[in-house]
Amino acid sequence: MNEKKEILVAKIENGTVIDHITAGRALAVLKILNITGKEKNRVSILINADSKKMIKKDIIKVEERELSADEVSLISLISLDATVNIVKGYEIVKKTKLTLPKRVKGLLRCNSHTCISNQDPEATPTFNVIESKPLKLSCVYCRTYLYEEDVLYQILGEKQ
Repeated sequence: MNEKKEILVAKIENGTVIDHITAGRALAVLKILNITGKEKNRVSILINADSKKMIKKDIIKVEERELSADEVSLISLISLDATVNIVKGYEIVKKTKLTLPKRVKGLLRCNSHTCISNQDPEATPTFNVIESKPLKLSCVYCRTYLYEEDVLYQILGEKQ
């Protein structure tokens, strides 16, 4: 059988390609990156693309932008299998396989209303990563757990 490869989204000259995003999570990644569609740089989104490795995956290409460490950490919480590729002159110059940080600080809030991090502005919400799959975080102040669906809810503002 003769297999034909198609390029579904054009290569970018400079910027970031986020590949192997968990299928259906591209919109959550866009929210993490605060991409609304009003930016001047071009953004390409491919949802539910065929993948040999994952069956289905999402891909995001953002021209003329590199991600911050906080953005990469948040993406790892919702799509640990993603890779972040930095592109310069149409070539990948850096490929990063995401890993979960040991600790997540100031990016999420604790679900417990009585937690000190929700009462005292000086107490930055901080979570230790307990498990990666399924995702489980523990608040360092009150030990309340956050799970993947909690993280997605905080990012998207809606139940998954």
